[in-house]
Amino acid sequence: MEIKKELLRSIPKVDEVLAQPQVKKAMEEGRSQVTDGVRQVLDGLREQILRGEEPDLTLEGVTRAVLQQVEENSRMSLRPVINGTGIVLHTNLGRAVMCHEAAQAAMDVAENYNTLEYDCEKGRRGSRYSHVEDLICRLTGAEAALVVNNNAAAVMLVLGTMAKNKQLIVSRGELVEIGGSFRVPEIMEQSNSTLLEVGTTNKTHPSDYENAIGPDTAAFLKVHTSNYKIMGFTEEVSVEELVEMGKRHDLPVIYDLGSGALVDLAQYGIESEPTVQQAMAAGADVTSFSGDKLLGGPQAGIIIGKKKYVDAMKKNPLTRALRIDKLTLAALEATLRIYLEPDEIARKIPTYRMLSMSMDELRSKGNRLLRRLKKVPGLSCALSQEEGQVGGGSVPTQMLPTWAVAMEHESVTVDQMESRLRSCRIPVIGRISKDRLLLDMRTVQEEYFGYIAQCLLEVTGGAK
Repeated sequence: MEIKKELLRSIPKVDEVLAQPQVKKAMEEGRSQVTDGVRQVLDGLREQILRGEEPDLTLEGVTRAVLQQVEENSRMSLRPVINGTGIVLHTNLGRAVMCHEAAQAAMDVAENYNTLEYDCEKGRRGSRYSHVEDLICRLTGAEAALVVNNNAAAVMLVLGTMAKNKQLIVSRGELVEIGGSFRVPEIMEQSNSTLLEVGTTNKTHPSDYENAIGPDTAAFLKVHTSNYKIMGFTEEVSVEELVEMGKRHDLPVIYDLGSGALVDLAQYGIESEPTVQQAMAAGADVTSFSGDKLLGGPQAGIIIGKKKYVDAMKKNPLTRALRIDKLTLAALEATLRIYLEPDEIARKIPTYRMLSMSMDELRSKGNRLLRRLKKVPGLSCALSQEEGQVGGGSVPTQMLPTWAVAMEHESVTVDQMESRLRSCRIPVIGRISKDRLLLDMRTVQEEYFGYIAQCLLEVTGGAK
């Protein structure tokens, strides 16, 4: 007990710490922030002592801790990270990296008054949807389009407009759960439509849909299972078959496509992912998809289809609650404009730039990072052939061959290295495999190689 009391009396006073030159300098940027940091550190020292620990109570040590605390307090919570996981559309890391043009367009709109709902030609109020509707229709061949804040919202708006207080027929094998435990049946429930499941988990036949049609049936719903695949003894009803059936019974077909590719992924070695244009060609009356998955743009829910249905959605009061904001609209328009020049897609849109990288390019990139890492004492690193993923609930069964830099250290464990890299000013997110820390070259931007090397110096104790 005496030891604890003695240690508690040895904790520097707030004024003593504030009087240190480095702390004084930091105070120039904001007194309350620095003072709060001092109090947080001193309170933490007291807690450590009461737990029986003996922390560094020197004025020098406390000053270092305070400066580190102040830096942590001043960081943005939502901030950039370096993605070394190899997952191109990493949901937890913000999904698609937007292109420079999209980021610049959002900044231009953010920093200025803009034409969000103003028609310059007519000198009167305009529609926010006009900025992208013509572009989307031109790229997809749709009669009309509408954009809301994400695809779950799009599905809810579509169903709430086309099937409110009525019945939807959907295959039991397509009742997917998307990220964050949100499930398609729950979204349907919020839209005040009634779900009628048909078929079994692995097999659904045309007759299952046809036999379920009743007086309250509003539409057929097709859901692209973009985040999983049922393999083996399976059968599903195609969009084309549903469209033909819908024509016979005067029922529209709604297609929740989800992933939203506007280009054929086969050119990047990725098979079996339907494009938006294919959905349109199949004859679906209304299709919805995401903006921040395979489109490579900002988060958005894009609805395309027949004009009579889309016009009805625009009049739905729910549209205002789900509407897209000006920054997202600007970024989406800039992204879509790149698709008007197909030869520019892989060069300008980061998602496709990463997907299109060859193994030779990835290996060369990895060798350039290895050369940077030679200056980190005690670090052993080498290129390792690995597998990455598209991610974002897209193309779940196909792995992407890749090259990664695999690292281990003579005195710092892999778990420690991984944890410390996550604590850097710009967190470096890797993955551990076979007792090595991997940084996948497909998703790490080369402009950060020098920063990664410096971080590794610091987290392994090699920095001077």
